[in-house]
Amino acid sequence: MTKPRIAIPVPTSSDLEYNQRSWPQYAAAVQQAGGEPVEVALNLTPAQIADLINSCQAVLLPGSPADVNPQKYGHDRIEATAPADHARENVDELLIQDAHNLYKPILAICFGIQILNVWRGGTLIQDLTVMPVNHAAGGSVAIAHSVMVAPDSMFGGLLGEEEATLQDDFLRLPINSSHHQAVGIPGDGLRVVARCPQDGVIEAVEGGQAGASGAEGTAHWVLGLQWHPERSTEISAASRAIFSHFVAEAAVWTPRAIRTSVA
Repeated sequence: MTKPRIAIPVPTSSDLEYNQRSWPQYAAAVQQAGGEPVEVALNLTPAQIADLINSCQAVLLPGSPADVNPQKYGHDRIEATAPADHARENVDELLIQDAHNLYKPILAICFGIQILNVWRGGTLIQDLTVMPVNHAAGGSVAIAHSVMVAPDSMFGGLLGEEEATLQDDFLRLPINSSHHQAVGIPGDGLRVVARCPQDGVIEAVEGGQAGASGAEGTAHWVLGLQWHPERSTEISAASRAIFSHFVAEAAVWTPRAIRTSVA
């Protein structure tokens, strides 16, 4: 059986060391789950990106040291906001557009959830340093804090009770954390399914475009996470389940039927 091909853009156009350190982690998590990671360079033309994404069944949007251009969600840039990476944003937007047109599965991580949310018409909180939780803990901290996950969500259904314990009608899942921005107002059709209990910061969203259905009538599979499950697949069953489910969705994806009518 052919492995599903997962398009993963290079994280940044300006930091080679970051790319060399981070992209292989996403690729390894996809491979472990049975998929084939496909690198999308940020210097490709739109036509080249279209040719590449046509050969892929799903999109994974990784993290980045950049921040999304605040003008795209109607805010002025504050000092704490990192410069935008226009090349990365352009590639992400092309990949998201293709995935939405054809209902390809999307897994969006850290910067990925932020650019997805903005593309869907949502906003971002530009800086979380005033929050009581250290959301910017970094890759050296295996467990930074917990999130409370809605049990009735698609994401909640992936979690095992040994790692995600039921508490106050939510599933409490320990996670890593490495960000200073977060979803503000959720974009169109995105449901908030996890928050940080101490400060209410949105940690996960899910849901394809409103009213959309994909292969065989199933809903468009979209999951956005503010933390980094690719860093914790060796210690977290939940992290492995995220990638396994994502790759499984890619494996059964088929192009949606395009129906036309003549008046």
